[in-house]
Formats: sequence, C-alpha cells, structure tokens
Amino acid sequence: MNILAQSAAILTVTAGIALADGAITVQLPDVSGLSDTEAKSLIAELANVNVITSNCPDYAISDGEWTLITGTGDRLAARLGMDAAEYDRSYYGPAFKLLDDPGACDRIGPTAKPMIQRLIGMGGDTKALTQSQ
Repeated sequence: MNILAQSAAILTVTAGIALADGAITVQLPDVSGLSDTEAKSLIAELANVNVITSNCPDYAISDGEWTLITGTGDRLAARLGMDAAEYDRSYYGPAFKLLDDPGACDRIGPTAKPMIQRLIGMGGDTKALTQSQ
C-alpha cells in the first residue's frame, strides 16, 4: 500500500477489529497488558515497519499484514491517549525520516515478519474476518 493510500486510510479500531480502507478486516492483538513504556516502544517499531514495508519493494507485505500493523498502532495510540496529529508527529515523522537512510530498508525490512508473528502471538491475525464482530 503506498504512502498516499496509507495517509488516506482511516482505520476503525473497535472491539479488537481493524478495517482498512474498507478492504479487509482483521483481528487485532490485545495490547491492554502492555506498560506505557512497552506500548511506546511497540508503536515506534510498528510505524518504522509500516513505512519500510510500504516503501521498500523487497519487503512488501500483504493487505492483512498491513492492516494488523496499522490497526495495532492505532489501537496503541488510542490507549496512550494520542490524537492523530500527535501520533503522526511522534511516530510517523521519525519513521518517514528513515527513508533518507539508504540502509534502512535492509536494516528494518527483515524485522517485519517477526513483528507480524509477535502480533499474531498476542492474539492478532492477518486473515480477513468473514464477518464483523
């Protein structure tokens, strides 16, 4: 999914479900047990992985994986009491600066699949739900 599509995609995150761009709905992980420090660390990692996988063709991910990553990030931002502007400024601003680093794709890209597996281990999924829950 390109940057413009990401910016335009407003995720609806309720009851553990994320809907991205009206295309796919996935189960999100439970992040309620994370400390604020853990939540801030995870949201930063998610923003970095999102930017890199969306801009580095060698590390492209599926729509379900993208929805899991962005939906979890949105859920964490809400849990931390951030509005969209603060979320973008605090996490996506620095993540987009990674694109200025020619080694960022190969440094961060390989972390995407383990991150997705971590989110699945926390109760999330990349498979589209057949019905809204």
